[in-house]
Amino acid sequence: MPTRRFFLRNSALAMVGAGTTPLWLERALYASDAPSQRKKILVAIFQRGAADGLNVVVPHGDPAYYKLRPNISIPRPTADPAKAADAAIDLDGFFGLNPALSPLKPLFDQKHLAIVDAVGSPDPTRSHFDAQDYMESGTPGLKATQDGWMNRALPRATGKVSPVRAVSLGPVLPRAMRGPSPAIAMQTIDSFQVRNAEASKQFEQMYMGAKDPVIQAAGRDTFEAVALLQSIQKQQYTPASGASYPRGRFGQSLQQIAQLIKSNVGVEMAFADIGGWDHHVNEVGARPSVGVLANLLGEYGQALSAFWTDMGDRMSDVVVVTMSEFGRTAKENGNRGTDHGHANSMFVMGGDVKGGKVYGKWPGLEKEQLYEGRDLALTTDFRDVLGELVTSHLGNPSPKNVFPGYDPKFLGLV
Repeated sequence: MPTRRFFLRNSALAMVGAGTTPLWLERALYASDAPSQRKKILVAIFQRGAADGLNVVVPHGDPAYYKLRPNISIPRPTADPAKAADAAIDLDGFFGLNPALSPLKPLFDQKHLAIVDAVGSPDPTRSHFDAQDYMESGTPGLKATQDGWMNRALPRATGKVSPVRAVSLGPVLPRAMRGPSPAIAMQTIDSFQVRNAEASKQFEQMYMGAKDPVIQAAGRDTFEAVALLQSIQKQQYTPASGASYPRGRFGQSLQQIAQLIKSNVGVEMAFADIGGWDHHVNEVGARPSVGVLANLLGEYGQALSAFWTDMGDRMSDVVVVTMSEFGRTAKENGNRGTDHGHANSMFVMGGDVKGGKVYGKWPGLEKEQLYEGRDLALTTDFRDVLGELVTSHLGNPSPKNVFPGYDPKFLGLV
């Protein structure tokens, strides 16, 4: 039976034929428990543009790092208060956080935040488009994959499916969430509606009167989602415990994900992204604590910290994982920036995460240790990280089905 896909955009619903990229909702082929029950939840964050992992998680214990980056490296940790604001924040004597990520240091110390380094996709592409596609599909090097790893990872369950079981904050459904299981994308909770009441009634009657049972079911799911989110819209939301989200799109996306989770409407997966990481020029300013990377990391770190604070004890149900399509060159270029590289870093944050540790084997930054003589070499496949979260956190017993052709090797993250 062909799949019908529907989407809500601006003030009306429209239908597009089978085979068209889904923009907000897909017909359910799986079921889930009642939305009132607390579930394990996975939140995925995509840093689009290829973040510079070497200036995010700083290998200050490797002398080659400073030789390769004489102008844009992050200084070694220091006890000198006059210099500490520009220096790496030590994690374990070898790695340190970029100083703009200071809000995340307490979470690392409390063992709620883990870092995986020298991690990424084994595919050698340096194309943003291809690398993002491979990471979101979960099948590096294979373009024929139709669905995304998050859609495949949703556990099979019994009962009625929540219409917001899998939700993305953004204008279109990300590649990672596309597939047969229900998933929606929204710019904001408040904008997810049919603004014209008469149009809404007409669309509902049209779908309910369709002869095709798939169209009927999709229409029913559509308006269930609208009704569910309208009930949330009526409740004014104030972040808990004084949590302060940054004003940018990313901070507001995480705030709304927190609102959805705490509303107990059946969210099991959520997705948000933050762009702007393609730093070929002026990555670091006159001081390491200023410049485009520092500004972006400031928003990123503050948003993740606010999400943790806002969620409170609900973080025992939640794991947040971050990723970027590939890293940057180990050596700085001539424009105080870096070019497209290979391995990178990932953050894993949550109540059942074994944090306070940097996971992965460090390959080194000497010339003979670099990938193709220019990039941080990969020692951990990103599917090992995601596969462990899918199995040990979400309870999906078949990571091989989530990542076809690959058997994830767990790191002991959770």
